[in-house]
Amino acid sequence: MVRTTRRTFCRDEGGSVLAEALLLLPVLTIFSIGVLEFGNVLWQRHQVQTGVRDAARYWSRCQSAGATFNSWCSVSIAKNIAFYGTPDGSGSPRVPGWTDPADLTIEPNPQPSNPIPSDLVTVTGRLDYRGSPLFGALNIPIVTIRYTHSERYLGW
Repeated sequence: MVRTTRRTFCRDEGGSVLAEALLLLPVLTIFSIGVLEFGNVLWQRHQVQTGVRDAARYWSRCQSAGATFNSWCSVSIAKNIAFYGTPDGSGSPRVPGWTDPADLTIEPNPQPSNPIPSDLVTVTGRLDYRGSPLFGALNIPIVTIRYTHSERYLGW
């Protein structure tokens, strides 16, 4: 009787699927959350890059005000273009939480009055990534996304 029960137990594979699933489920869950979180970081970085490039492109084409010319360009318009994608700042931000004017620096400010071909406009954007609650649970420090873009100053 004992021998028969032992043979049946060793040959039965009904519980092996459950045991394998219980071992693999936590690993797959953590891996999936990590892939989604990493993808979100890359998406937000791409959005910051796009905003910084747009602001640099706008600022590099702005002509400085002179004695006979009144420039309509402003740093606030450049920041609105970076943060919202529109000059008036309407709509939703490109990246949730990226609306602080201190997170975007534009140099030179104001534009050079007598530009030379080597003058550059440099825009730097910074974003503190606010991840999922998993970041806090795992004590992962805040990830800072930075991007700098330079363009030759053209004026109009």
